[in-house]
Amino acid sequence: MTIRVLIADDQELVRTGFQMILDAQPDMEVVATAANGAEAVEHARRLRPDVCLLDIRMPKLDGLEATRLLAGPGARDPMRVVIVTTFDLDEYVYGALRAGATGFLLKDSGPTLLIEAIRAAAAGDALVSPSVTVRLLEHLARPRHGGGRPPSEPLTEREFDVVRLVARGRTNQEIAAELFVSLSTVKTHLGSIQAKLGARNRVEVAAWAWESGVVG
Repeated sequence: MTIRVLIADDQELVRTGFQMILDAQPDMEVVATAANGAEAVEHARRLRPDVCLLDIRMPKLDGLEATRLLAGPGARDPMRVVIVTTFDLDEYVYGALRAGATGFLLKDSGPTLLIEAIRAAAAGDALVSPSVTVRLLEHLARPRHGGGRPPSEPLTEREFDVVRLVARGRTNQEIAAELFVSLSTVKTHLGSIQAKLGARNRVEVAAWAWESGVVG
């Protein structure tokens, strides 16, 4: 299966570089590029790519607002968005993930991590730059008044096991291996967990786990 990707960045050199890297992969195809956020949203809604790569700072519409429109709470049939930026600022990281992004990478992460992030997003997993992950988890682990929102139904013991591993950054395959269950079983558990928590993606599941003290 070919992963269809949209690239949005206001720098032509970056767009061209990313396209060369991705088009060289046997399982990826760049279906569109955009120089600003408004163009990215228009292309994404028309072409329905599997993964959207968005920069943070773009003219007309920034990457955070574009992410909200494509993957946020009000989006119909949310898309998978990976933010790729030079700006390693916590406010951007939290803003992107809260807006619905399934990944956050720095542009100096290298082509290998970029490719892994796209494959992870296409598979329903999440990937955040290692340098960002530690700070992100520390931020989410800070005590909150009231903690995370309660689930609509109690989680089962096995679902808590899955939540803890998701919060530690494990992929579905890694969770399946650690819990000695099939990949389809993990996906079933994750679907149930997201429904009970009202979470749109595994990033929000991880955030809930840290905010609620399920992991620490």
